Amino acid sequence: MRAVAIERNVAMKAEGSCLVSFGNIKVLVTASVETTVPDWMHGKGQGWVTAEYGILPRATGSRNRCEATTGKQTGCIQEVQRLIGRSLRAVVDMQAPGEAQITLDCDVLEADGSTRIASITGAYVALADAVRWMKERKLTKGKVLRDLVAAVSCGIYRDAPMLDLDYLEDVEAHTDANFVMTSSGKFVKIQGAAKQASFSRDELNALITLAEQGIGDPSFLQQSVLSA
Repeated sequence: MRAVAIERNVAMKAEGSCLVSFGNIKVLVTASVETTVPDWMHGKGQGWVTAEYGILPRATGSRNRCEATTGKQTGCIQEVQRLIGRSLRAVVDMQAPGEAQITLDCDVLEADGSTRIASITGAYVALADAVRWMKERKLTKGKVLRDLVAAVSCGIYRDAPMLDLDYLEDVEAHTDANFVMTSSGKFVKIQGAAKQASFSRDELNALITLAEQGIGDPSFLQQSVLSA
């Protein structure tokens, strides 16, 4: 694993926020609490957690056009947003917040590999602080968070399984995968794909083993910063 760092409370107006780094990856995450839910959830007595994700124009080697100016999101951006939201909802008791929505905004400041894994890891910390903010104001009905959730990436690089690939390694890798896991060791999401060549069951098993070993770093850091 590259060095992982999380700095909490970096946005003073948000109910929860953090700056998360995986090596050179940097993602700013803010959590916003609204005392309403989407129309399709009205009257159900439960809350909702969702996410939005974006990459700043110079987070990459050359300028990416800001999606706000194009008027639409790419399919990849939408897929990452859904992944972040689903990963967080997997550890949330939706009855506990009542009819309230927490939105996690993940803005990539620097990209160097799988920014979605950093976004998920940081989003949990911002979510936990937003839940704490709600509890202090007696806006919750019980325990909201059932577990911690974090993510790591793996790949087959030069015929060897490798943890936490950076951009140059990821470009050359013939297989890459993302693993979303709870602190209790359960899997929330596994994404894997062959890029240049197919991969074997043994290679998949090796990536799973790496993910189980590597998830300890971000999970331990989450617990440490939230208990500070």
